[in-house]
Amino acid sequence: MGVTRAALPPVLAVDAGNSKTDVALIGPDGSVLATGQAGGFQPPRTGVAAAVDVLAEALASAGVPAGGSGPVAGHVSACLANADFPVEERRLAEEIERRGWGRTTAVHNDTFALLRAGLPPGAEPRGVAVVCGAGINCVGMTPDGRTARFPAVGRISGDWGGGGGLAEEALWFAARAEDGRGAPTELARALPARLGHDSMASLIEALHLGDVPVARRHELTPVLFEVAAAGDPVALSLVHRQADEVVAMAVVALDRLGLLDAQVPVVLGGGVLAARHPALDERIAARLAERAPRARITVVTAPPVLGAGLLGLDALGAPAQAHGKLRAHFG
Repeated sequence: MGVTRAALPPVLAVDAGNSKTDVALIGPDGSVLATGQAGGFQPPRTGVAAAVDVLAEALASAGVPAGGSGPVAGHVSACLANADFPVEERRLAEEIERRGWGRTTAVHNDTFALLRAGLPPGAEPRGVAVVCGAGINCVGMTPDGRTARFPAVGRISGDWGGGGGLAEEALWFAARAEDGRGAPTELARALPARLGHDSMASLIEALHLGDVPVARRHELTPVLFEVAAAGDPVALSLVHRQADEVVAMAVVALDRLGLLDAQVPVVLGGGVLAARHPALDERIAARLAERAPRARITVVTAPPVLGAGLLGLDALGAPAQAHGKLRAHFG
C-alpha cells in the first residue's frame, strides 16, 4: 500500500528494533495509509547513517520514495532500539532530520512506544513499561514530563535476562549438567535436541565453530520455558529470576517517579512477556503485588509501531477519535 506526497500524512511512525523495523504513515483521522518493513536497526554495529538507511528501506517497502525529494510526513515519531542515552537520541534525530522525511522529528527509545501503547485510551501519560524481548529495558513517565529509564546496554549496565540472555543462561546450566559440574536438568537433553544435536558436547562444538547460525539461538528460549513448565527446578529458577528482574526494574522506576503507592499501569511487552508463560506471569504478579500493590499489569501484544504512532498523534494534538482508529487498526 503506497501513498502520494500530494496527500502528506501528518505522522510517520517508526518502530526500529534489533531484528526488524516497521513504519506506518498515518492520516489525520488515525487511518493507516501505508506500512512497510525492513531489517534490524543496530547503530552500535553499523553506525548511525547506515542504521537510518534501514528506515529508508522500510519506507521504500511502503511504496514511499525517501530519497530527499521532500518530506513524506508532517512529523516523524521514531521509537528506536539502541537509543539508550540522550546523546544517541540526539545523533539519531539529527540524521533523520537530515533526510528531510518530516517537518518535525522526535526520537525516543523504543520502550516508550510500548508504554504509550499500553496506556488506557484518554489516560494521562503516567506509568511504567518493561520490555523483555531479545534484551530487557524499562522506562517510566509522568504527565509533567519526568521520566525514569535505565542505560540497558547489557551486563555492563547491570542488565540480566531477555530472550538472548535466557538462552545463554540455559546453555550454561545445560553444559554443566551434562559434564557433572552442575545440577541435573532436562535442559541438557532438550536444548541440543531443538537444534538437531544429540548432546550438549555436540551442540557446544557446533556453536563454537559457527556451524549453528547465531540467529537460531533464539529458538532455545521457548525450550527453557517448556522445560520449566514441566517442573524442572533449574529451568524454573531461571524463569523466576527473569520475573524478579522485571519486577525489580518496574519497582525502581515507579519509586523514582514517586508512583510506588499510586494506581498506575505497569505495561509489559516484548516476545518473552507477550508469550504469557504462566510461571513467569504468576511470579511477576505476585512479586509486584508485594512491592507496588496498587499497580495494574497490562500486557501489550499489538505491534510496537502503534505506540510510535500514538506518540506522533499526541505531539500534533490529534483528537481522541484518531487515537481510537489507530488502535483499532493494529488490534
